[in-house]
Amino acid sequence: MLGLELVVVLCATVLVCQVAGDRLRIAPPVLLLAAGALLGFVPALREVRLPPEAMLLLFLPALLYWESLTTSLRGIRQDLRGIMLMSTALVILTAWAVAAVAHALGLPWGPAWVLGAAVAPTDATTVGVLARMLPRRSITLLRAESLINDGTALVVYGLAVGITVGEEHFSVPHVGWLFLLAYAGGAAAGAVTAWLGIQLRRRLDDPLLGNVVTIGIPFTAFLVAEQIEASGVLAVVVAGLIMSQVGPRLPGAATRRQAQAFWSLSTFLLNASLFVLVGLEAQSAVRDLTSDDLTHALITVGVVSVVLVVVRFAFQFGAVYLIRLLDRRPQQRLRRMSHRARVVGGVTGFRGAVSLAVALSVPEALDSGAPFPDRDVIVFVTSGVIMLTLVVQGLLLPRVVRWARLPHDTSAEEERSLAETTAAEEALKALPDVAADLGTAPEVAEWSRREYETHLRVVRAAGDDTDGVVLRHKEDYTALRLALLTRKRATVVRLRDEHHIDDTVLRQVQAYLDIEEVRLSGVDLSD
Repeated sequence: MLGLELVVVLCATVLVCQVAGDRLRIAPPVLLLAAGALLGFVPALREVRLPPEAMLLLFLPALLYWESLTTSLRGIRQDLRGIMLMSTALVILTAWAVAAVAHALGLPWGPAWVLGAAVAPTDATTVGVLARMLPRRSITLLRAESLINDGTALVVYGLAVGITVGEEHFSVPHVGWLFLLAYAGGAAAGAVTAWLGIQLRRRLDDPLLGNVVTIGIPFTAFLVAEQIEASGVLAVVVAGLIMSQVGPRLPGAATRRQAQAFWSLSTFLLNASLFVLVGLEAQSAVRDLTSDDLTHALITVGVVSVVLVVVRFAFQFGAVYLIRLLDRRPQQRLRRMSHRARVVGGVTGFRGAVSLAVALSVPEALDSGAPFPDRDVIVFVTSGVIMLTLVVQGLLLPRVVRWARLPHDTSAEEERSLAETTAAEEALKALPDVAADLGTAPEVAEWSRREYETHLRVVRAAGDDTDGVVLRHKEDYTALRLALLTRKRATVVRLRDEHHIDDTVLRQVQAYLDIEEVRLSGVDLSD
């Protein structure tokens, strides 16, 4: 019964916090974390524990796959060197710095390195939620970094845990092999899974069956990678990036629309629920510590959070000056970012799902049967760091963005205008030949030609404010069409209520009306 109650509580909490966040202008994840911590005081919810298997097998594949599908591969290629430095060197440096500080505060070296590996990677889904106000290039850099750095952190974590429990040994060749297996094996598993998914999608016409394949891709990629002891995270990321390139070429508009609606809703719910569960986990971790341990753990949370920010800032500015010293090519100079933009990037080092999954995955005991040292401290400090970075940096980020005065990014609008204009021009040019091949009646072809010419005038006018008449007519036309769609929808519902049509017919007609409304209103379902 507790499972059903938890679902109801999660849905209600997500709903209330999202509405309150929009009205109070507070990032919803901050409210969700606070709500989760408060829910921990409810006796019925005190027994709630988030199994690491649920995180690794449910949350991570789904969330990372959607982030990979919606991340620009072109942007990754353009800034690949910086992304790789941030997702490898920065993660290792951060894990070492946190381990050194945690050891100075009393943790043995093994648990200290486990803690460092847990809090080293940034979180892709959290960045996607909290950093939407940033320019497109900044968002791409942050998301790509947080997608790739999970694999590095998990290798460091596995090595630290293995050495602590007595299953691993440290040597440069061994560590090098682990990193090679994680990256190469994970990439191969993701590529093979994506290829198989593409072959199945091409052979399935039913949108439902096509989306069953799509849903299975991230989980299959993760499973295959785990079976060969490679990085499941990287496998999911590679599969998502491949599908983002091949998916638009696959037939089936209905399949894509259905998939977009499914992934946007399901990942929203998973992500929001995750924040609540992190708050619950932090609350339960407190109860496992004595008062002295709690005081020490709270100090560790504060110190580790400061170390994360300091290391990130130092690396961002240090690495850029090193690159500028070594690479003086003109194209490199064109890719440079301002110092204010780098400050914004330093504030966006949010921690989230992967950090919590790593902490919860720490084994209960060593090979000798003794308890794993300071496991409760690792879980609590990780949960505390996640909460502190989300709350402090989430509240600070809007102010830093305003201070940075980043230039307004119009590249997406310009590229969209280019795509719509070029597509309409080429369709209009091909219309006579296509109509002749199909044997289309001249009246229908002329009707289509006028529609395309009108659409082309509107698209061109969107980039030219001097043609205000066309834009006003477009706005009036859209408002009129939306109002008429509302009247048509009310009519269809009335016919159903009066028993002139069946519910099945209502749903079929309403589906077409909804598609037209989405097209006219310009709603982006991926948001």
